[in-house]
Amino acid sequence: MKISVIGTGYVGLVSGTCFAEMGNGVICVDIDEKKVESLKNGIVPIYEPGLEKMVLENYKKGNLKFTTDIKEALDNSNICFIAVGTPMGEDGSADLQYVLAVAKSIGENMKHHMFIVDKSTVPVGTADKVRETIQKELDKRGSDLTFDVISNPEFLKEGDAINDFMKPDRVVVGADSPEAIEVMRELYAPFTRSRDRFIAMDVRSAEMTKYTANAMLATKISFMNEIANICERVGADVNMVRHGIGSDSRIGYSFIYPGCGYGGSCFPKDVQALAKTAKEYGYTPKILDAVEEVNYAQKKVISNKVIERFGENLEGKVFAIWGLAFKPETDDMREASSITIINELTKRGARVKAYDPKAKDEAQNFYLKGNDRVEYVDSKYTALNGADALLLITEWKEFRSPDFEEIKKRLKNPIIFDGRNQYNKSNLEKMGFEYHQIGVKS
Repeated sequence: MKISVIGTGYVGLVSGTCFAEMGNGVICVDIDEKKVESLKNGIVPIYEPGLEKMVLENYKKGNLKFTTDIKEALDNSNICFIAVGTPMGEDGSADLQYVLAVAKSIGENMKHHMFIVDKSTVPVGTADKVRETIQKELDKRGSDLTFDVISNPEFLKEGDAINDFMKPDRVVVGADSPEAIEVMRELYAPFTRSRDRFIAMDVRSAEMTKYTANAMLATKISFMNEIANICERVGADVNMVRHGIGSDSRIGYSFIYPGCGYGGSCFPKDVQALAKTAKEYGYTPKILDAVEEVNYAQKKVISNKVIERFGENLEGKVFAIWGLAFKPETDDMREASSITIINELTKRGARVKAYDPKAKDEAQNFYLKGNDRVEYVDSKYTALNGADALLLITEWKEFRSPDFEEIKKRLKNPIIFDGRNQYNKSNLEKMGFEYHQIGVKS
């Protein structure tokens, strides 16, 4: 099939590349000329395991092309995916300006029937706005061209996106015409051969499915963090509680690990956008509001533990930070807990020595830019030198089984604040560590 993908961000680049991997002809479009030139030269702007190799191979084969010319892309495709960003607006709603700008451009330039697919995460009713925007431009042209607008939400986990796309647990497609459903079924057939994972529905239900899935997962995280905070106060061990409830098949072990809050591009934005949509329709979503409130507070749990241990005035203190990205296997720092934690410490006079395998540039150039109390180092052990304590924020694999004797030797004090409950408390205490974790009384 001939496909165009508008937007070469995380979703657009992964989707376009995976479609190309199955032999489709894919043209990816972006208005950023530097990004497009970089992609043509084999420079992939995001870190995602396996993506760079797949981009390079399909570009060499000619299955995958990059351009800034949307007209060229539309002329050479019959399926067009809209995969641009929908950042959170000041009021918590999803900002649709980029989606609707693409829709306008499609209406101005399309020359034949097209299947327009919303791949961006968008609130209920967006397909109607896209349809209206395209039709308005066609009317201006005096054109009688027809088109379908389809909702096809993505369910990609950063750090495992290629595997998620190539072997999806479900493909959700919302459309109003049988023809559109069949086109999408054919497009996704190579990805769903082992069993039928293709779920067809109406457009609004598909739009709602994406937000509901992320809100449910975010709810599990905030719920478990709430339980962790209660456990710590009553003297229970949240790790034991997690084992106890996870064995119940109705609950399961996924997303019930206590930690220092969720982040990333999806959960914070989508929970707030769904809550905003509910309020626009006259309903107060008490659970969603609580999920967000708990998560906001949870991001300060580790910094609060540090302040409780060392005092409000942290002048002269140095803290080693392991992990900056919001989760392992990505360089994404959007809404990362590390930002809140580092800012809370440095505004009280502390200095920070930070290490992350992939997110150093993101932190230095964007999310912590201008914070001159942060030093970035190139190894986890270097970060420990002369530090008063270690704070584990992101659960990268290389942090799972470190040399604790080396940690003890390099730190001023053998103190660890574990924001992801990675280590065994009793073992560390036997080694002489002062160990603080979430949901367990210190």
